[in-house]
Amino acid sequence: MHRVIAAVLAVTACASTAQAQTSDGPPDGPILTLAQAIERARASAPSLDAAHAGIRAADAGRRVAGLRPNPTASADIENVGGSRAYHGIEAPKQTVAIGLPLELGGKRPARIAVAESQRGRAGLDQALAEAELRESVTDAYVETIAAERRLGASREQARIAGETVHGAQARVEAGKASPLERQRADVLHIAADADVQKSARLATLARANLERRLGQPIAGRLDQAWFERIEAYGPVRLPDGMASLPVAAATADRRTAEALLRLARAQRIPDVTVSTGVRRLPATNSVAAIFGVSVPLPLFNSGSAAIEQATAERDKADAQRRSAMLDTERQIAQAQAELANAQAAATTAVGPALAAALEAARIARIGYREGKFAQLDLLDAERSLSETRTTAIDALAAYHRAQARLERLAATLPSSREDDR
Repeated sequence: MHRVIAAVLAVTACASTAQAQTSDGPPDGPILTLAQAIERARASAPSLDAAHAGIRAADAGRRVAGLRPNPTASADIENVGGSRAYHGIEAPKQTVAIGLPLELGGKRPARIAVAESQRGRAGLDQALAEAELRESVTDAYVETIAAERRLGASREQARIAGETVHGAQARVEAGKASPLERQRADVLHIAADADVQKSARLATLARANLERRLGQPIAGRLDQAWFERIEAYGPVRLPDGMASLPVAAATADRRTAEALLRLARAQRIPDVTVSTGVRRLPATNSVAAIFGVSVPLPLFNSGSAAIEQATAERDKADAQRRSAMLDTERQIAQAQAELANAQAAATTAVGPALAAALEAARIARIGYREGKFAQLDLLDAERSLSETRTTAIDALAAYHRAQARLERLAATLPSSREDDR
């Protein structure tokens, strides 16, 4: 019901000002919709390139984590030189061996768990970058339409100011008004022309910023019908566990911290290196097999400090996750209130308020031409119409910005990409 009412108000109230708001835009061409603008921005967004590179790095890190330690090869020559019986190099012993480290304590599965959690976080970074890109493109898109509409409204007010100058001149020449009316009308006309120049610069800047965001020029118009559309909405309900992207990212960070703690505990267990090889005895031209085992002694670094550090990092990540849940709930509630206020303001501004201002200005123009209203009454009605038009444009822009912000805050991962929380 709200959607139908809003659509009717938008059509009836904006129809009379559509020409003033859109006729001064860019040359005719294919309409660039918001969805098309977002897709263009995705193709050249540095933030998405960085997120994709992060995913590739995390995938490579997962492969690295699954690799086992490399074996070592050694070659020794004994009895090369010394004293007494070992003086000279007549009978050196030659040994060739291969050592194989054996990871104990579950280090490899712990490394893999860390890498997998980091891969999940990289996927969340990509989703966050996409959500932020959508909001930033929407803001630039909205600002461009709003700036071009403000330019159209400024030119319409300049045209009306010019007509007021001619009307005032005719009244002065007919002896129905003092020259002060002509002077006052000239001042307002000059101010209106200056406002047109200012609005034109801002419209050019807004479109240039949008083109920078998209990475390519825009040939045609933007979707004016979308800008005028005010849709009904309901309160945002997030899935259980607050699966919004900020909370999901904080949860992934906690999962990574937990995996790092498990890895720190696993690293307390020393690894064993077993070796085997052959030794050649030149004196008898014999060959003997050798076997060896080496174990590091944790005398100076027992790993307890690393566990304390990882535990503190895990507690920090857990606290940040709880904070993210509270902040997200607060921000979503605030964004919902802002959207509701913006929707009400936009519905009123493009409906009853704009219709009343248009009618008041129309009556004031007729009355001024017929000598029934003073010039001050006409100027007051025109100023009220200009302010109401600007308010309507600003209200629509604020509504779309609030909607984009709420969509970013409430964005979640697709069900296929959500991890267990």
